[in-house]
Amino acid sequence: MKVKGLVSAVGALMLVSPFASAGDPVQMWKCNINGDVPEEDVIAQAEGWKKAAGELPGGDGMNVYTMFPVSVGADGDGTDVLLAVSWESFGDFGKWWDAYPSSDVAQMERETMTCHGSALWESEEI
Repeated sequence: MKVKGLVSAVGALMLVSPFASAGDPVQMWKCNINGDVPEEDVIAQAEGWKKAAGELPGGDGMNVYTMFPVSVGADGDGTDVLLAVSWESFGDFGKWWDAYPSSDVAQMERETMTCHGSALWESEEI
């Protein structure tokens, strides 16, 4: 009986653990547009970056979003665009991040914009 109770308790704890309910990883980059580059060029460059970055390990199923401010208060960093990248799992993100910094894809970031900070978030779809 004690073993059965222990197995039941462990199973119940796993259902409510962060690992069982972990959301999707989303990395948010705060970026400045280089010079007088139009939004269309930033979007086109982001599309090319996504294609190349998607070929890295863990990049399959990766999504990329560009977000341009319409109305904002000053963030202190002069952010012109947010670049959000999401993966289907933290495992995919880990594989991708292991390969990304030393890849040629990392150099593509600077073609139309310079990013000055990022954060990795856990997202939950409601």
